Amino acid sequence: MLQYIVKRVLVAIPTLILVSMISFLTITLPPGDYMDSIVAQLAASGQIAAKDELDSMRARYGLDQPVYVQYWKWISGIVLRGDWGESFQWGRPVTTVIGDRMWLTIAISFITLLFTWALAIPIGIYSATHQYSFFDHLFTTFGFIGVATPNFLLALILIYVAFAWFDTGVVGLFSPEYVSAPWSFGKVLDFLKHVWVAIVVIGMSGTAGLIRVMRANLLDELHKPYVITARAKGLTERRLLVKYPVRVAINPFVSTIGWTLPALFSGTTIVAIVLGLPTSGPTFLQALMQQDMYLAGSFVLILSVLTVIGTLISDVLLAWVDPRIRLESKQQ
Repeated sequence: MLQYIVKRVLVAIPTLILVSMISFLTITLPPGDYMDSIVAQLAASGQIAAKDELDSMRARYGLDQPVYVQYWKWISGIVLRGDWGESFQWGRPVTTVIGDRMWLTIAISFITLLFTWALAIPIGIYSATHQYSFFDHLFTTFGFIGVATPNFLLALILIYVAFAWFDTGVVGLFSPEYVSAPWSFGKVLDFLKHVWVAIVVIGMSGTAGLIRVMRANLLDELHKPYVITARAKGLTERRLLVKYPVRVAINPFVSTIGWTLPALFSGTTIVAIVLGLPTSGPTFLQALMQQDMYLAGSFVLILSVLTVIGTLISDVLLAWVDPRIRLESKQQ
């Protein structure tokens, strides 16, 4: 097991270095830069930007230097000093801009993940063990509807229903009196009163899809010889399910940690815009549109690093959950 983990870590290190290069290159590939965005905005309002001033700002932010110089300045600042650069658009350090939205994003996404797993796993097990029953058909119908309904459409429907039927708003995470207030017990309670809408909207399609995955995998495992043998040995059905087929069928939940970690950070951008959530997704989109190089690059780098780390965690957990993977790693 230790050898398997070491091998995965050694693969992850050069991957992270390559990811940082690709992240920065991806941000610099589109033509123009942040100064060109400013020129376009001024032109749209009938103003003309002074060339000397633009050149001075390019020199200040290092935009007049070659890409490899900009990359080294950026990545060395992150690794050696923890300096992620300055956001052109916000005029503040990137860590401050991201940090203001990071904790709310992670809180919403983590609660949504727990909500999704808490529903999907038991419902998937029930559907598989009660195949073609009334509730199995009901959950299957829910699964198809949930997968087919876009999250932003569900958000719009909830906004309309809340306003038209209950004369209340579900946009945002706080009541007006708590938006700018410091954190307190009252603000936490207000947050919990509003956050359920975002959790239901974001978790709907994920829950529906994982129910289908859990049901299909468990049905496949229940008909294998080792389950029949375990029944013949007198194991109770509940102990049999938990000890053998469920442990194997749950593999997709573990393997998706690779994209779950970046999702915890980024959140669902479109849903966040529709619901007016102060999370990192809309900020990332705005940084891309404004060509805010250091802010957008930092977002891409963080998401990429979290994907690599999440994949590493998935590999380790899969080796722990599924003995077949450990056996294959020893044979290689």
